[in-house]
Amino acid sequence: MGAQRWMAVLMTALLAGCGPATAATSGTAPPARHAPARSWPVGVRQLTLDPDGPRPLPLTIWYPAAPDPAPSDVRVATPVADAPVAAGRFPVVVYSHGLRSLPELHAPLTTRWAAAGFVVAAPTYPRTNLRAADFTRADVRNQPADGWRLIGRLVRLDARRGDPLAGHLAVERIAAAGHSAGGFTTAGMFTSGHSARLRSGIVLAGGGLAGSFAGPPAPLLFVHGGADPIVPESVGRAAYARTTGPAAFLSLPGQGHGEYLSPGHPGFAQVLATTTDFLRWTLYDDPTALHRLPTDAHHPTITALTTRSLPH
Repeated sequence: MGAQRWMAVLMTALLAGCGPATAATSGTAPPARHAPARSWPVGVRQLTLDPDGPRPLPLTIWYPAAPDPAPSDVRVATPVADAPVAAGRFPVVVYSHGLRSLPELHAPLTTRWAAAGFVVAAPTYPRTNLRAADFTRADVRNQPADGWRLIGRLVRLDARRGDPLAGHLAVERIAAAGHSAGGFTTAGMFTSGHSARLRSGIVLAGGGLAGSFAGPPAPLLFVHGGADPIVPESVGRAAYARTTGPAAFLSLPGQGHGEYLSPGHPGFAQVLATTTDFLRWTLYDDPTALHRLPTDAHHPTITALTTRSLPH
């Protein structure tokens, strides 16, 4: 599919909107090839990138909080604002919301990733968020650059003496993830010459932008409802076919645009387990997490997993 048609699909298919179905002291890095086996309480922090610039970017950052670690079966509690950061350095996930959405509407997923040992940084995009005064869906094409601007800020933040997150961000281990228009944004970050800091991506109910998947091959996970009326599964399948590195496609037959992102809904447990272990594999270099993916994704009536070029 040509670049112009890809953009047309994005801009027309997303007309109805892309929100989800429901509205310290630094330690040492976790051992390579072994992701944390336990959970953390979750802290949350709000700040704004370039508040006086042409594209101010409010950020919601969820992170593992002290005391740590919590028992592995602990339920994810309400994040505590500005809680002390847990000891250690944690990989980073840049999470992008969809059209007419907000980062906090995706907290059921992002807080669970934070509890599993990831820092999740979610920007509120200036012209596609729920409260945007000058909303325009065409601004999605500018959001991959915002994502890279955020990564640059996180690199500087990790080195800033006195900042609570300083020394806790494994900025050489970053993934991008997003839902709907945020999934297209995520794909748009994987272009020719992208930094090796960006090690993997998760596209939820999205597809590719012009120039996507042209850079260094990186593992990508696609998650899509088989009956999605906003972004048809065929759009996600076409993006999956364009990838050049290891890739997986988790389909939820009969489901729509994002109800599987809601706790208690059929498919949520499989999506959570699959995405979390995908991040453990790609950001912690944990081969046992890779080997769990087929089991994570499996449900005989709810999910179907396709993979290509995954390591053995």
